Amino acid sequence: MSLDTTVATNELVIVPESAIADLIDAEASFEAVEQVFAAMSRRDAYNFPVIREAIGHADALYGFKSGFDRAGLALGLKSGGYWPGNDAKGLTNHQSTVFLFDADTGRPKAIVGGNLLTALRTAAASSVSIKHLARDDAKVLGMVGAGHQSAFQMRAAVRQRNFEKVVGWNFHPEMLSRLADTAAELGLPFEAVDLPELGTQADVIITITSSFDAILQADHITPGTHIACMGTDTKGKQEVAADLLATATVFTDEIAQSITIGEAQHAIAQGRIAEDAIIEIGAVINGTHSGRMSSDEITLFDGTGVGLQDLAVAEKAVTLALERGIAQKVPF
Repeated sequence: MSLDTTVATNELVIVPESAIADLIDAEASFEAVEQVFAAMSRRDAYNFPVIREAIGHADALYGFKSGFDRAGLALGLKSGGYWPGNDAKGLTNHQSTVFLFDADTGRPKAIVGGNLLTALRTAAASSVSIKHLARDDAKVLGMVGAGHQSAFQMRAAVRQRNFEKVVGWNFHPEMLSRLADTAAELGLPFEAVDLPELGTQADVIITITSSFDAILQADHITPGTHIACMGTDTKGKQEVAADLLATATVFTDEIAQSITIGEAQHAIAQGRIAEDAIIEIGAVINGTHSGRMSSDEITLFDGTGVGLQDLAVAEKAVTLALERGIAQKVPF
């Protein structure tokens, strides 16, 4: 018997957080994010300005990311932010919900749990950058940061290169067990190292922290390294020194966000790089930019996290939930 995937005009689809793990995996996230980066570079999709503010309560950062993809007709926003005290309450620090709207009428179409989707789409973005920018012979993966999202980042990264080892560093060394456990799950040896040693060993480095001070310095990095900076998405945040961006070829998801709330904000403010030197990762995906030019080139992806990523994976979740008969439909 076929399932009813139709939705009436007066119905709202709800895909709860609890359903996401059975609907969206790393592969589906990767495909959605790669496609939306390509659409952005073709100017078929665009993001609206980000709102992200400290609310003055619970040390929380709260905001909205939104956009419209004309090719896929994805229209909507992600609402949420970061509550640092949630761990103690047994909750994820990052809390998000995605709201989708019908592009033809503006009617609310779906509400989708966004916590796991955020982790998956963030990991997918760094994975896309590794696919298109890292050296083919990359063997050692370096992880800076061991928070909740680090495991998703590692699992997504190993899909793109034949890594033989993982090295890691974290502000709080006692948290490195998350990296060690994830590496073991993937069948890879793990070594805790200091930052200079991490830079010496790693061919690909992922930074996924909430730091407001530069962690990686230019002299940590060896020629040929690819760096995916995934933690900086707010004014003031910083994971790598500005002079590192000056020595690298810099790619990003969206230039407007990169220079205002992304890793490039500091290098731009200090005059270390120019805005027109930053390249959209979508241009590499579409073949309008060649990407890495040599085996010695240092490439850096500034993953600021765009609203269109969230909309793309949320639309996929809604489609799959309807196909499998697990979507909730309510009059609205």
